[in-house]
Amino acid sequence: MTAGKVLIYGATGGIGAEIARDLAKRGHALHLVGRNPERLPAIAAELGATSSVADVTDPTAFPAVMEQAGSSLAGLVYAVGTITLKPISRLTPSDFDLDYRINALGAALAVQAAVPALRAHATEAGRAAVLLFSSVAVQQGFTAHASIAMAKGAVEGLSRSLAAELAPAIRVNVIAPSLTRTGIAAPLTSNESMVTAISQLHALQRIGEPADIAKLGAFLISSDSDWITGQVFAVDGGRSHVRTKG
Repeated sequence: MTAGKVLIYGATGGIGAEIARDLAKRGHALHLVGRNPERLPAIAAELGATSSVADVTDPTAFPAVMEQAGSSLAGLVYAVGTITLKPISRLTPSDFDLDYRINALGAALAVQAAVPALRAHATEAGRAAVLLFSSVAVQQGFTAHASIAMAKGAVEGLSRSLAAELAPAIRVNVIAPSLTRTGIAAPLTSNESMVTAISQLHALQRIGEPADIAKLGAFLISSDSDWITGQVFAVDGGRSHVRTKG
């Protein structure tokens, strides 16, 4: 049985690709969006999905994606992000602008373009769902995270506004991970001594893997979570709320 179609931005990233695999197992048709024209066709072929290469910093990309994704969507996943780690003295206007455009503005424009298709699914087959991504750095004050925490904080505010505005037809939720072993995190995760040090800051004593995030992501898109909206879920090994040492 094929469930409703889900549109996934960031499908060539570690978390986006893993969510796509989990949703495919649940029977969802997929339309995958990525910026990597070498990797995207292989992932799409693996999952029997359609795909679009797009740059989320280009506002015209979102209507173009929707022309290919179709007129009815059960879900939208915006698994796109940045990791800009600089002290405030070294951050430039371009740094702030790029982080905001990729993380917050891109999420808003992706939802804006998809709302008619999400509403169409809701009319035909029950509620549709949107999943966005924040960061543990929004809840915790980490040095050198000013730009990315500001941008991801905007995502959390966006999600709550959209959850109110789009209810009851469309649910909107957010996952806020801690450091996860993905491509954009490679500058940190490729250094095993750094991974060990960061792992020790987590109650569960390791960093995240894409599958840790994807399991919850697929659940939040699926109808199994039909009474959940407007929430930010920490998938972070306990880092945002748990301290094992005084």
